[in-house]
Amino acid sequence: MPKKFIKKQFFRNNSLKNWLGFSMIFLFFAFILYASHYVVNTLRADEKKKVENIKNALELLSSEKVISDQSRAFALKITQDNTSIPLILIDEKGEFSFQKNLDQEEENLRNNPKYLAQKIKSMAEYHQPLDVNLPFGTQKIYYEKSFLLSRLQSYPYLLISILLVFMLFSIWYFSTIEAQKRSFLWAGMAKETAHQIGTPLSSLLGWIELLKLESLKEKSILIEMQKDVHRLNLISERFSKIGSAPELKKQDLVKVCEEIFRYLKQRISSKVAFTFSHSSSVIYADINAELLGWVIENLVKNAVDAMKNEGELKLILKEQEDKVRILIQDNGPGIPQQNRKNVFKPGFTTKKRGWGLGLSLAKRIVEDYHRGQIFVLESDKNGTTFQVLLTKIKN
Repeated sequence: MPKKFIKKQFFRNNSLKNWLGFSMIFLFFAFILYASHYVVNTLRADEKKKVENIKNALELLSSEKVISDQSRAFALKITQDNTSIPLILIDEKGEFSFQKNLDQEEENLRNNPKYLAQKIKSMAEYHQPLDVNLPFGTQKIYYEKSFLLSRLQSYPYLLISILLVFMLFSIWYFSTIEAQKRSFLWAGMAKETAHQIGTPLSSLLGWIELLKLESLKEKSILIEMQKDVHRLNLISERFSKIGSAPELKKQDLVKVCEEIFRYLKQRISSKVAFTFSHSSSVIYADINAELLGWVIENLVKNAVDAMKNEGELKLILKEQEDKVRILIQDNGPGIPQQNRKNVFKPGFTTKKRGWGLGLSLAKRIVEDYHRGQIFVLESDKNGTTFQVLLTKIKN
């Protein structure tokens, strides 16, 4: 078969694979947007049901009917258990009666009629007020969406923003490489973006499921959800900064690494014994925390994959004269000798679903932007150690 025909067929097949890859990525984003809207609508309906239960509980507690102590205690619990939905009760004269989850605004609500009128008007635009039929007259409950629901509503738009940033970054990145590699890397970069977003999104979907369990406190879950939202923002910032010279600042590497460690420890397999150690309590270096964090996360995730989600993983920070050593050490099967010189090349991967872009980007971040070094320090059947070497700044 002629070589020219083989070459043409190769690029044709690659083009088809790339288009299929892009289609899958966009379907993934479409699904996430759909799922986000579905979850938001479900939570909104749940919040409405909760407020209706509060209304019924108030009517029961004020009723002249004789009810059991258990029923009264249950009704009282319903009114007290709302720790997230802001609501206002307006009495039969149209005056403020009480509020829930609006403690910082209570003084204005109670003493400023104009402020109260504007507040209940904005609440009425969100939901029709509920009538509470009490023995001494009909009162009204006005309420608005919880802080949690407000944050969830912003997730789809955040994802779209990340996708746009990714596209701009891709255009810049591909303009710096050889033309024959671009077709492959377009699909690869899309896959890398989905991979980066995957961890916080999976966590968010998990937190949402936990919210459905009444025995759990919403505030503790909200804290973890806020961490994942912050992570999505961080991913967006990382892509935007790669396209231009990032700003390096004197920062404490111990603090930066510890934040990354705490976030990842809760989101990797419980079968991985993940530890973090440092030789000094404070170690300074000129870094871009967002981009360097990307490098460390990539190395950690690769190590977890190599160990097949089970084993020992260490993140170690050491000082060495005027240098700082960041070590990521696992006890996986190791990297074959013939592959070590290729691990940082774009497109090289041993994973069935990998695209071989994570380490090539890590190398660019460390060596081009931070003027440091990244390499395989050692690797054998007992595990692998990657080292990032940066210049230390004296305290």
